[in-house]
Amino acid sequence: MRYFPLFADLQGRLVLLVGGGVVAERKARLLREAGADLRVVARESSDYLRHWHVANEFESSHFDGAVLAIAATDDPELNQRVAAAGRERNVLVNVVDVAELSSFIVPAIVDRSPLVIAVSSGGVAPVLARQVRERIELLVDESYGALALLLQTWRKRIKGALSDVGQRRRFYERVVSGPVADAIRARRADVAEQVLHRELAAGVPPATGSVVLVGAGPGDPGLLTLNALRALQQADVILHDQLVSTDVLALARRDAERISVGKAAGGHSVAQGRIHQLMLEHAQAGRRVVRLKGGDPFIFGRGGEELEFLRAHGVPYEVVPGVTAAVACAAYAGIPLTHRDHAQSLRLVTAHCGDSLDTLDWRSLAHDRQTVAYYMGVAQLARIREGLIRHGRDPSTPVAIVENGSRAEQRVTLATLGQLEEIAHAGGIRSPALVIVGEVTALAGELHWFGSAPRLWSALRSVA
Repeated sequence: MRYFPLFADLQGRLVLLVGGGVVAERKARLLREAGADLRVVARESSDYLRHWHVANEFESSHFDGAVLAIAATDDPELNQRVAAAGRERNVLVNVVDVAELSSFIVPAIVDRSPLVIAVSSGGVAPVLARQVRERIELLVDESYGALALLLQTWRKRIKGALSDVGQRRRFYERVVSGPVADAIRARRADVAEQVLHRELAAGVPPATGSVVLVGAGPGDPGLLTLNALRALQQADVILHDQLVSTDVLALARRDAERISVGKAAGGHSVAQGRIHQLMLEHAQAGRRVVRLKGGDPFIFGRGGEELEFLRAHGVPYEVVPGVTAAVACAAYAGIPLTHRDHAQSLRLVTAHCGDSLDTLDWRSLAHDRQTVAYYMGVAQLARIREGLIRHGRDPSTPVAIVENGSRAEQRVTLATLGQLEEIAHAGGIRSPALVIVGEVTALAGELHWFGSAPRLWSALRSVA
């Protein structure tokens, strides 16, 4: 994030505006709406701007007393002079449509005063920012401004009646999504006031802690469900796995406590018993806990064990499914897990340790015309090869290894089953990675659509 977002109080403060055309007038009107005083410097000014016009030619002294400056001219040399003068005086300057000269950006705005939403692309794609603003305007109608005004007038009374921050948050959440908001939306401000008064008098019931097991998917935040996003926005505490992407965590409520409870092969791990205790401690303290897991909580995520523990201790819980790694990684690699010509069934297998491999039914896994997806199998490539070939699977069976599936750094390697031991010895494959065995993986070469094209292991070997 290059630009720090903020909302500046410009009431009665001086802003320098260099330029007198249509663009300058548009900026001036926006600044005046925010209560700013103007100092306009321009060779020619519109009728609207003449009231604040002080000079025809720009001088650095025009920055005296100004807290911000905007250059809105079609003279590149003049724009550069204004930007340079601002840097010398440590005054933030925006040169309209010239991001490289600007020290602040004027965002696209959705004005539902006192609720204001600003959207910025950092000056690199203003048209895109405007399109995003237009979409937000469809979602945030005028009633949000009226609701914000109502809450503004009631703020002191609410704070006086509810001294606990957690109580106030729960009260506000009930107001903005309940009958008060419905009355505002129906243009019935008097009814909204009555309902708000009644609800504040009734108070807020004691907080009841709970736990929501949320599947975060393999990394792409676009794969989160709406229920998952809602849970993240309401969470007081988030216990997250190591593999949950930073992009997903960024969607959580800003003030939620984040606790990493990830398990890493050969690295720091949090024991499952400790995870159970953390869920219990925070839930019993009245907090809303999100147990955020990569993929899906019920597919190799020990979600069942966690629900058993919560139920045994009387903690309310919910489950929000996630897109499991096999489904997401295969889709992002262009691999159909089932296909009428190649695979009529799908098997999901965990291969995180040798003991788990010893208990597998290798004979059934070695059948052809099926797809087998091995989770956590990077360290067991040689064992997977040996088990399948020994029980009858053809060494030429296509295999795909998908690293960081659905993320920007996704990498897909195509090989054959017989090459897995060689790949294991060569190294270079890093977790998180999914190993997919079956004829369908060969389709990735022509069906891939996300990220870079798959690498052929035979080609990599010849180069080496």
